[in-house]
Amino acid sequence: MIHWPQNGAAVLRAKTWHGRLDAPNNEFAYSLDLLLMRVWPKPARLPFPFTSYRLGPLSVRDKDHGVGSHGMGSWAVRHGLQQGLIEKDIESIWLLTQPRRFGCLFNPVSFWFFVNQTGTVTAALAEVNNTYGDRHTYFCRSKGEELLENGASIELPKRFHVSPFQDIKGTYLFRFNLSERFISISIDHRHENGGLQASLSGSFKEMSLANALRMAAKRPFGGISVKALIHWQALKLLIKGAVFRKRPNPPAEDITA
Repeated sequence: MIHWPQNGAAVLRAKTWHGRLDAPNNEFAYSLDLLLMRVWPKPARLPFPFTSYRLGPLSVRDKDHGVGSHGMGSWAVRHGLQQGLIEKDIESIWLLTQPRRFGCLFNPVSFWFFVNQTGTVTAALAEVNNTYGDRHTYFCRSKGEELLENGASIELPKRFHVSPFQDIKGTYLFRFNLSERFISISIDHRHENGGLQASLSGSFKEMSLANALRMAAKRPFGGISVKALIHWQALKLLIKGAVFRKRPNPPAEDITA
């Protein structure tokens, strides 16, 4: 079981890996620092250099999550209840995400965790953004006896355009492994011609002034760097002969479950 930060926030130093299963093959990996924070019922108080200013060194804003409305936690609670969770399933909600850095952000995926009174994860949201500014969320809940946090496989249809080099077809397989102060998440997209695999893993330390300052200084333009890396990989795929697909309209529903 994960040891949720007692002060409501932590820094996750993680590595992410992406591997393409279609031809032409391609893979890449990079390191990043993520924020793990309680957003409901009482949002964590983050130390400086986290600020409420739009161009501050680090910030987390409502408009960057959910449907951009006020109250990230309220948005998550509402959707959790709509998808069948009950009140005892939602003692707290935690968000794993990249903060804005000097107003800049690109978040390929953020994760929300619904936690009950025992500290067990009862469900999760995988909130996906693409480079066109669209956003869609996948609701993950174990339907068997295996706990979500212990690696239960959650299969959902792919409904959202992420990469112009992948069709909107096939399924996602989500797996979460959360233990003490370590988080590992994998997303496996499969269809008849191949697919894509991605993983995120790392350990976290409780938020402190020193950790927050280190987070701000280490990768001051993290969001821009991630977007630049994605475009660089896209250029490599074009050179290798991958087929470029036009962006379709995003799904009308906010959440796939």
